[in-house]
Amino acid sequence: MPACALAQQTLAAQAAPSAQDRNDVQALNRELQTLKASYAQQVRQLRELDMQVQALQARIAGKTATTPIPAVASASGSTTPNPSPPQNTIKPQANATAAENGQAGSHAAEQQARQSPSTRSLQDALQQNTSVFTRKLTIENGLTYAWYDRKQLTLNGFLALDAIFLGNIALQDVKSDLLTYDLTTRYGVSQRMTLSLDVPYLARRTAYFQGGAGGSAAATQEEATDGKGIGDVSFSANYELFTETAHRPGTVLTFGVVAPTGRAPYGIDWSTPGGPGSDNATHGKFAVPVRQPTGNGLWQATFGVSVVKTMDPAIVFANLAYTHAFPRSFADIDTDPQTTTPGSVKLGDAYTYGAGVAFAFNERTSLSLSFSDKLSAKASLRAPKGRWAKVTGSDANAAAFNMGVTYALSRHTTLVTMLGIGLTPDAPNFTLTFKIPYTL
Repeated sequence: MPACALAQQTLAAQAAPSAQDRNDVQALNRELQTLKASYAQQVRQLRELDMQVQALQARIAGKTATTPIPAVASASGSTTPNPSPPQNTIKPQANATAAENGQAGSHAAEQQARQSPSTRSLQDALQQNTSVFTRKLTIENGLTYAWYDRKQLTLNGFLALDAIFLGNIALQDVKSDLLTYDLTTRYGVSQRMTLSLDVPYLARRTAYFQGGAGGSAAATQEEATDGKGIGDVSFSANYELFTETAHRPGTVLTFGVVAPTGRAPYGIDWSTPGGPGSDNATHGKFAVPVRQPTGNGLWQATFGVSVVKTMDPAIVFANLAYTHAFPRSFADIDTDPQTTTPGSVKLGDAYTYGAGVAFAFNERTSLSLSFSDKLSAKASLRAPKGRWAKVTGSDANAAAFNMGVTYALSRHTTLVTMLGIGLTPDAPNFTLTFKIPYTL
């Protein structure tokens, strides 16, 4: 009996640790199940990210690179240096060639996926200032409002004793509201060339104010005229001369032609409201144009160059252009409705330059700041079989500071808002622009 009792105690002592082991095993199993669930969730997330990367790669293949990629993380957590400097444009054919040459296709896909958040917003901003060659077809609707305010002091008399002015003093103020709708189409002929067509429709109202009208210094008169119609249609071609590299900016050449499809400002009659025979001419009324022009009336050709350079996290761009207007003859270039004066008109050559920077806040929103200036030489007039005579005061210097914000409404549609502030008297006081490009 004592031996049996001792054996039972020994078996009980051996069974006790086995129960503890079972508890430990259960705890380890629970922890293992938790880790497996976490691992399964991470695998699902990795698959979803991989699908998003593939979708982005298929959608944005060939878009402009925005930032250099110094290293690429591998699956084991190590990093692989970037094999070559990033090009300005990553094309699908280039990706296939790189894969054939032994470069990892996953590297290009990861590079595009990594750059895609800022690429879309920056491209939307750059599209308004330079050219983007990765979009096959873009249809853009734009609406621009511009306001002008010009003041001019007119003296009609002579100075007596070098101190006393005898005659009429009139203060003229011209205020103009200009609303322009632009329908622009851009088509990518190749990965280095795009064609653009812009058809504007203008509605203009100009009010003329004159103090001292009718010989009275206190009298102020106001007359207003308006005009609307198709403006000058323009066509341009952009060619990518150099793609961007780590040491060289992207360079684009532009050639454009402007057709005189709008109403020319030459030969528009100026008359006193109510007619020359009415009482208005003797009651302070003054002559104003019977209608407003909607174009320049001349054929024009433009040649320009623009450069773009990535400077993480921004993109810097600059442009320079030269515009030449071809002379054209008109049946009447006089403003007097009682006479007809044929002649030829030649606008002065114009030089346009500008520079700016674009920042991407996120994949949808970007901000661009730029300065632009247009220097125009004096225009010239010529009577039949006569000599060219320059028009005094027809030269201009129109400088403006521009600020724009772009926001991607959807995969194909973007909202662009731009504010321009005139810096010189020849520029509009301000311009406000809204554009909605739709990209296919």
